[in-house]
Amino acid sequence: MHIRIKRIYEAAEPSDGCRILVDRLWPRGISKDRAKLVYWAKEVSPSNELRKWYQHDADRWHEFKRRYFDEIRSKPETRELFQHCADHAVVTFLFSSKEMNLNNAAALKEYVERALLNHKGSQHGIR
Repeated sequence: MHIRIKRIYEAAEPSDGCRILVDRLWPRGISKDRAKLVYWAKEVSPSNELRKWYQHDADRWHEFKRRYFDEIRSKPETRELFQHCADHAVVTFLFSSKEMNLNNAAALKEYVERALLNHKGSQHGIR
């Protein structure tokens, strides 16, 4: 499986594969038709408290990831996200932030890739 990240404001392409929105809030100005989502991983996105604390401050990036990974591990909905990922060769995590690198989609991509690499994904339904 290959995981990509992309702003939801960019046009959907066939090469996106399984398009998964990984934001808690629906992006402004995007219709459901334009989004072309397979799944909205709303419950696996960072909590409102964590999102407000982080505010895309680069100095908080590593602590944000640590806290976010703890949240991900504690959410039962993570299993559903992993199942969607396991069912597709290409997955694109969609986000709305203007910050292209230090955002929750990048952090989630890292988390999922680590889980796959370490074969620890079985706790979330990855085979």
